[in-house]
Amino acid sequence: MNMGSAGSPRGWRVALEPNQNALEVVLTDRTYVLPWAQFLYAEGGDDEVRLVFATHDVLARGAGLHALLADLAEHRLVGLQEPTRADRFGSSAGRYIRELSVHKAAS
Repeated sequence: MNMGSAGSPRGWRVALEPNQNALEVVLTDRTYVLPWAQFLYAEGGDDEVRLVFATHDVLARGAGLHALLADLAEHRLVGLQEPTRADRFGSSAGRYIRELSVHKAAS
């Protein structure tokens, strides 16, 4: 898989080719690999995006997240990365994830 935006400070990674098999969500204490086959929908705006899977909800907060939704709509999103504490409170401008969380879906 060819990766675009590798090491990008924005907090998400995309593949050059569409239709990836899974989304890798890397938090500071845990990593989740969520298969796109279980993806239900996404919603949000420029400051918050929610991705809903059959088993888990992923919530990203930050700025410029319409670009994240666009990458998701193009089936190119392969990874989300929780920022380090220093990055979370830095003065970032542009497109970035400030907060990332994963919760089990309500049953």
